[in-house]
Amino acid sequence: MPTLLQFPFTGNWLARNSPARKVPSHGTWLGGSGYAIDFIGLDSRDRLAPWGFASTFFTEPNEKFPGFGREIVAPCDGVIEQVYSKAHDHVARRSQFHLVGYMLSQKRRFREGGVRAITGNMVMIKTLHDEYVSLMHLQHDSVAVAVGQHVAVGDVLGKCGNTGNSTQPHVHIQVTDSPDLLHANAVEMAFYSADRLVPWMPGENEKFFAGTTRLG
Repeated sequence: MPTLLQFPFTGNWLARNSPARKVPSHGTWLGGSGYAIDFIGLDSRDRLAPWGFASTFFTEPNEKFPGFGREIVAPCDGVIEQVYSKAHDHVARRSQFHLVGYMLSQKRRFREGGVRAITGNMVMIKTLHDEYVSLMHLQHDSVAVAVGQHVAVGDVLGKCGNTGNSTQPHVHIQVTDSPDLLHANAVEMAFYSADRLVPWMPGENEKFFAGTTRLG
């Protein structure tokens, strides 16, 4: 049975790298990311950041993206197991010219910075069932919790950012059976939603509204 979570935000969002499309969702089981999913913030009209000349040829400022700086909240009850908050947000890269070089530098960045070069700023919650929910790529200087702190669904953890292995502001969420991400196994998850009777996993490129009602 999958781990059941609330969405870690409110508002309009888009799903990317959904395990509803393929597993492993991020193309690898490494880091416990096999069932992970990414969420990109949309504006009130369900639109991504507008695409323009800079999007095609250059980097872009994070402030252009609707999700940047949105509050990220606890998707479950538990205890804070890990936090990291030292990474700075880097510019967004949607241009294919900049994406290629960034992707080719992943191994080097991992060698130099370890797992935090991938996660960026993050919060890990140990659930009541001894599983570990990680939320990654949070905004610099936004992490609002500390190790050992008890949290409940809806408590603010930080803000959506563009840190770590990220090409535009978004939040990555995954569940693992261990806090050691280098050796952890991925755990399936599903989300409660106020407009659905059963937990579900958003499909690839699915747009949806995440409310604030707690179910279950």
